Amino acid sequence: MDYQKQAFAAAAPGIIKNLEKRGMEGYFFEDSASMVKAVLSMMEEGSIVSWGGSESLTQSGMMQALKDGNFQLIDRSVAKTPEEQRKIFSKTVLSDYYFMSSNAITYDGELVNIDGNGNRLACLIHGPRHIMMIVGMNKLTASIESAVERIRTFSCPANGARLHTSTPCGVTGKCAECHSKDCMCCQVVVTRHSRHEGRIKVFLVAENLGF
Repeated sequence: MDYQKQAFAAAAPGIIKNLEKRGMEGYFFEDSASMVKAVLSMMEEGSIVSWGGSESLTQSGMMQALKDGNFQLIDRSVAKTPEEQRKIFSKTVLSDYYFMSSNAITYDGELVNIDGNGNRLACLIHGPRHIMMIVGMNKLTASIESAVERIRTFSCPANGARLHTSTPCGVTGKCAECHSKDCMCCQVVVTRHSRHEGRIKVFLVAENLGF
């Protein structure tokens, strides 16, 4: 018996209720496969789709499903110059569906994210018609403060290693509250409410996804 999954399943209804109170939609899935199937059923074929950097999308199979689907994909990774990247981002802002994860989520339904360039958080805050957020329930925290601590202790060092940054967390595995040129903690955003009801959809998965 998977007691961790049982605990996640028990916590999910309360989180979903709190998300609803905050103008967001919440859904719970016991596994990634059922989540991917449900998400695809919500999307119109031919829609414009983009995404922010997220290991959760890859690990869950969501990224591959999008690439295999009948969608217009906007992929900033194909940009060869800063100007091309800027043009692609301008299209991303007007996408129908923008996929990302959250660095952390509190039991009270607050989304906590830390970013470097800020492109991911810019789209979360304003622009794309729908935000499709894939969140492994390993990212649950008790408060905003513990969420920030979790991100700096676990998420940033892991992302530093993944992206081969020269930040202290990427080199030593420990946050140093740095101001280096590669700093990944330039913006700290707490989404406590969405004025556009239902725009942000949070898909909670009872698995360990991402960092």
